[in-house]
Amino acid sequence: MSETDVSDRELTSLGLDLVSEESTMALATAGDGTAWAAPVYFAFHKSAFYFFSDPASRHIQEALKSGQASATVYPFVSAWQEIRGVQMSGTVRPVSPGLEAVQSIRAYIHKFPFTREFFKPGEAADLESFGKRFKVRLYAFVPTRVYYLDNQIAFGFRKEIRLT
Repeated sequence: MSETDVSDRELTSLGLDLVSEESTMALATAGDGTAWAAPVYFAFHKSAFYFFSDPASRHIQEALKSGQASATVYPFVSAWQEIRGVQMSGTVRPVSPGLEAVQSIRAYIHKFPFTREFFKPGEAADLESFGKRFKVRLYAFVPTRVYYLDNQIAFGFRKEIRLT
């Protein structure tokens, strides 16, 4: 495969496939002159990456204070020729109760069915329940710029895409 053989639509599809296949996103922030990265489980829904995190965690505090974050999603590979992923810059925001929270938690539970095991049969697995049980809050990483990279297309291949 070469760079000229791949359309923008195919690149977007490859990027969407990748974020649906992978479970962990590395979220990067910076504050007080130092950088930080934190791995988080995520569910991609309606152009945002939803994840739960402790509101007091360093990555949340820095992302909210600076208004900036970056993230990457990529599979584990054993050869440089297999490196592929998405690199993103954007913002992190808390998700308030409402339709967005319901839909994104539904997507999260669908992606991570084991999360239902943390709740009693019949107990709601909603925003309030997650918060009480784990002392976490739901956040959305909203990318403003996304690049798809893939060494299988060409060494160092990287092109901006839209994940919609």
